[in-house]
Amino acid sequence: MRVCFRSAVDPSRLQAYKEAHAKVWPEMLRALKAAGWNDYTLHLGEDGLLIGIVECNDLDAARARMALTEVNGRWQAEMAKLFTPSESNPDERFIVLDEVFSLEEQLAAASNNNEGCAK
Repeated sequence: MRVCFRSAVDPSRLQAYKEAHAKVWPEMLRALKAAGWNDYTLHLGEDGLLIGIVECNDLDAARARMALTEVNGRWQAEMAKLFTPSESNPDERFIVLDEVFSLEEQLAAASNNNEGCAK
């Protein structure tokens, strides 16, 4: 399944956030992959809006697996400095967005519906 989520980076810390994500620790990259995070991308707006897209079997399970890793604790502590102050880690503040349109799914459905139709 593909999941989209949003969060927000402190607008005054955008450059530091970009720099951190330009060179994510190799052990963090490996931990994400091992925890089931696939084709994971982050997109950052000038106002601090952060949009993430990830493919995984189960987002809650993938997040739980990451929470068990030592490297995630260190990474989240570093990233917390770049978000607005909160009691929770940045990765616990994701707001999952509902998918309302998929071009590929609708094209496939339209193709399947038209297979039996005469032209």
